[in-house]
Amino acid sequence: MSVSKFDFETLRNGGWFWYDVGMETLREVLGDAAKKGNAVGHFNFSDMAQFRAIVGAAAELEMPVVLGVSEGERDFVGLRQAVALARSVREELGLSIFLNADHTYDLEKVKAAAEAGCDSVIFDGAGLSLEENMAKTKEAVRIAKEVNPDILVEGEIGYIGKSSKVLDEVPEGAAVSHDDLPTAEQAADFVKATGVDLLAPAVGNIHGMFKNASNPDLDIERVREIAEAAGVPLVLHGGSGVKDEDFTAAIGAGIRMIHISTELRVAWREGLDAALAEKPDEIAPYKVFRDVVPRVREVVVGRLRLFNMI
Repeated sequence: MSVSKFDFETLRNGGWFWYDVGMETLREVLGDAAKKGNAVGHFNFSDMAQFRAIVGAAAELEMPVVLGVSEGERDFVGLRQAVALARSVREELGLSIFLNADHTYDLEKVKAAAEAGCDSVIFDGAGLSLEENMAKTKEAVRIAKEVNPDILVEGEIGYIGKSSKVLDEVPEGAAVSHDDLPTAEQAADFVKATGVDLLAPAVGNIHGMFKNASNPDLDIERVREIAEAAGVPLVLHGGSGVKDEDFTAAIGAGIRMIHISTELRVAWREGLDAALAEKPDEIAPYKVFRDVVPRVREVVVGRLRLFNMI
């Protein structure tokens, strides 16, 4: 059981966060994944059905997971409330559960995530020019680390779209062809210039998933080149819709965290539709959502097994 404490210096400076004593950190979990040749699963949530499904899967398999909340998701759930949910499970169940402030576009929101107690935060400047992305990501690292030196800051290089939804076509402007992907040299320069702890490169992945087809193939050789050059753990965004064999190959090439969101949303909707069809007169949300949890949990369990090669 961990013990939580205030960081009083941060409290005096007008912010606050808690930190856990005696439990492994996200940095340690990623290091362990690298040693084992596995990847950590990152799953987004915006309601208690998704939250319970993700946590239940982690408890069932006794595996660490990262809970993700995008700007929109944390506006709905509440940033500090999401932190409290993750912390409560971490402390009560002794699970290695971490919270990531996913896809953050505003520097003030980077600061807010650090102050609230997130384990990591992504500054997403992938839609900017490379030079502007570097400059703003470097500032995001400075801002977050001033609040909490232990927070992990992730940068993103190469645009892959923004929305976690079912797609009809590749997002406009997304880098999916080999010649459009960031190079190993660009990735190394980006890490050196910004000081990020984690890097999410475009390697053929896109946000969202196609309804009746697999997403584009990942460029595994580019993953390997960037992993060797970057010197920090690589994160694969847009994991929903990627073929299993591409996941396995990407992990072998150096991916250490994989984001899944759209698949969970699809499972959530399918579970909700089924529950309402079976209980058309039910008005108690918890009685409906109780039937949604298994659908989402099944997806998380399957992905965790794949990412950990079991």
